Amino acid sequence: MSSPFALRSWMALRRGWLLAAVLGISLLTGCAHVTPLAYRGQTPTLDLKQYFNGRVTAVGIVFDRSGRMTRRFHVTIDASWKGDVGTLDEHFVYHDGAKQERIWTIRELPEKDGEKRYVGTAGDVVGEAIGRAAGNALNWRYTLALPVDGTIYDVQFDDWMYLMDDHVLLNHSVITKFGFKVGSVFLSFHKP
Repeated sequence: MSSPFALRSWMALRRGWLLAAVLGISLLTGCAHVTPLAYRGQTPTLDLKQYFNGRVTAVGIVFDRSGRMTRRFHVTIDASWKGDVGTLDEHFVYHDGAKQERIWTIRELPEKDGEKRYVGTAGDVVGEAIGRAAGNALNWRYTLALPVDGTIYDVQFDDWMYLMDDHVLLNHSVITKFGFKVGSVFLSFHKP
């Protein structure tokens, strides 16, 4: 016959395993994400070489992790392509008068598994940005060296672009550090 102590220990162990299983499932499903293939039937079809060719302008806002807007900006992009290599020369002007420039070099790669693929680099991007597109959507994933109050933080961007029509492209980015959301960015691009 088992003692009450042994029974309590067994029940506590069982609750611990149950809790671990629930947390494990939550973590696994929390890591799942949408891929561009979910948008493969959406039109108009996003073609980076077509949309980002010539001058494109955008307005954007930056939010902190609580959803409070922290910055607003305008950006002018002069874009050009030579074959499968594109250059996006971005000039940002923030609401406080601060200015920033970023020059992207983007290479279009061969399609794979029904997705268009891209690799991008810029001076403040750590390593390479990996882009995948299908239908009207493009997803960029990259690490950005982000200056905040005199300190540089490497943060991850999960960057989604959606072509609405020939003129408007919407962009939503979630910024994370160590897997935790620290902010987000929303942009509306306009091409004449």
